[in-house]
Amino acid sequence: MIKVQYQDGSVQSFEWEDAEAKHAFWHSSSHLMAEALQELYPGIQFGIGPAIENGFYYDVMPAEGQVIKESDFEAIEAKIMEIQKRKESIVRSEISKADALKTFGDKGQTYKCELISELEDGTITTYTQGNFTDLCKGPHLLSTSDIKAVKITSCAAAYWRGDEKRPMMTRIYGISFPKRSMLDEYLMLLEEAKKRDHRKIGKDLDLFMFSDMVGKGLPIWLPKGTALRLRLEDFLKKIQKRYGYQQVITPHIGSKNLYVTSGHWDHYGKDSFQPITTPEEGEVYLLKPMNCPHHCAIFKNSPRSYKDLPFRCAEFGTVYRYEQSGELHGLTRVRSFTQDDAHIFCRQDQVKQEFIRVMEIINIIFRALNFENYEAQISLRDPKNTTKYVGSDEVWEHAENAIREACREMNLPATEVEGEAAFYGPKLDFMVKDALGRRWQLGTIQVDYNLPERFELEYVGEDNQKHRPVMIHRAPFGSMERFVAVLIEHTAGKFPLWLTPDQAVVLPISEKSNDYAWKIKSILEAQDVRVLVDDRNEKLGRKIRDNELKRIPYLLIVGEKEAEQGIISVRRQGSDEKSTMTIQEFADFVKRTVDEQMNAF
Repeated sequence: MIKVQYQDGSVQSFEWEDAEAKHAFWHSSSHLMAEALQELYPGIQFGIGPAIENGFYYDVMPAEGQVIKESDFEAIEAKIMEIQKRKESIVRSEISKADALKTFGDKGQTYKCELISELEDGTITTYTQGNFTDLCKGPHLLSTSDIKAVKITSCAAAYWRGDEKRPMMTRIYGISFPKRSMLDEYLMLLEEAKKRDHRKIGKDLDLFMFSDMVGKGLPIWLPKGTALRLRLEDFLKKIQKRYGYQQVITPHIGSKNLYVTSGHWDHYGKDSFQPITTPEEGEVYLLKPMNCPHHCAIFKNSPRSYKDLPFRCAEFGTVYRYEQSGELHGLTRVRSFTQDDAHIFCRQDQVKQEFIRVMEIINIIFRALNFENYEAQISLRDPKNTTKYVGSDEVWEHAENAIREACREMNLPATEVEGEAAFYGPKLDFMVKDALGRRWQLGTIQVDYNLPERFELEYVGEDNQKHRPVMIHRAPFGSMERFVAVLIEHTAGKFPLWLTPDQAVVLPISEKSNDYAWKIKSILEAQDVRVLVDDRNEKLGRKIRDNELKRIPYLLIVGEKEAEQGIISVRRQGSDEKSTMTIQEFADFVKRTVDEQMNAF
């Protein structure tokens, strides 16, 4: 059991798997690491050291002449475990603002003093263990003795408080556990994660690329990656058609006034690219940060009756955000990404049913791609501070209850979290666990009372009066880039047969069989089987190994005997077993397998 002490002095016990236990454990571990750094690097300054989803980090500024690098990790870990053996109690104290400024100022902790200056007097607390005291509101463990295993995982440069105009600090990441065996297991998973890194596999499979010449954070989809992405899009389009969606296409830019009206300029203005001003008219445009305002314009374009609702429009719309270069990461954090966006404009009494229909779509997608280990989170408004939300208490209560009822009807367990709603309405987020047990937020459904009000959207009700529609945002994939990245790492690049870029590769044993290999390709392609020919002048063993690395599901091996008999020797990826088929039998097998996979959804 993990004992956690809270700011009010209370102590609660949790199992390790509980999120609160991990948060307090890793938060205390960040302080323990800071204590070790203080002993190893005299004069070091500390920024912030939070717990994160997997472990913790601390932003530090080493003294002049000091550099913390990967070769120092082992010494830091040793110092941490040395301190851990002292079994220091973690003691919470309340402190006045003046005393806090003096205490940390005397130690030369300028970053801490900056944080203190922004706090309200009477609310400031510190936590002390041994000779280390940190500004912190907790919660924490009772003692450092609970931390039995630590690993420093990486370090990187990070701007103080994420501001590129502020000093560059060193961010040190770590992970810790209450048992050594748990760390060993985690490190094994970490090695597996490196093998599954979507950036590496994406390069190996020629799916996508980045080019400094084109621009940082702007992914380029190569032919194989484009084919995979388009199949995903086609899959969703077919499902959406079944559920009554209409496809739309909107521009990649929009008038600044559009985003001022929607509120996105206030929210995303600092994260947007610089406005574009036309030279003659002086009109101001922005690269599109969101698709929602454009879809509001589509709804507003025509008079609407209650009989027209719900109106469902969908778009694979590319949007642009200016992410700092240090935050970019493969396909998961980019400056240009395409959302599988759709917006449903409906009556208040239709919200629950529309929610259920979107949940059905998300469930279909997750099952089709083997993301069946997922959970949901209902994000509610903060009941203690309702003034920061748009909409009456009545509509909020109706929307929140509609989401709860939808989850119950779909037998979907959902955790409720207060204060996590968007200012415009509650939402339901889908958290998927991949093959390594990592959690990813993919699908999302959001209720919005704000944009219909801002854009003065209306429909004529059955009472012949004008009413505001409710707007539901939904994105089952989230963004195509991020979804493909997660899918690559979940499957290790071994995609389902219906989705994989290449379903088979023909491997002629010698040059004498090359003509037969190309004949096989021609026959199979005529029946929509995606197939390659590897007729390099290499030994068969080398060809098999190379194509195994490309994750191609079926290797079709042919020699003179196969050519004479009009057959192929079929070897499944990752298996040494072979079977013999005619070309038509293999084509039928592929088509049947793909049909079975697709018809299941």
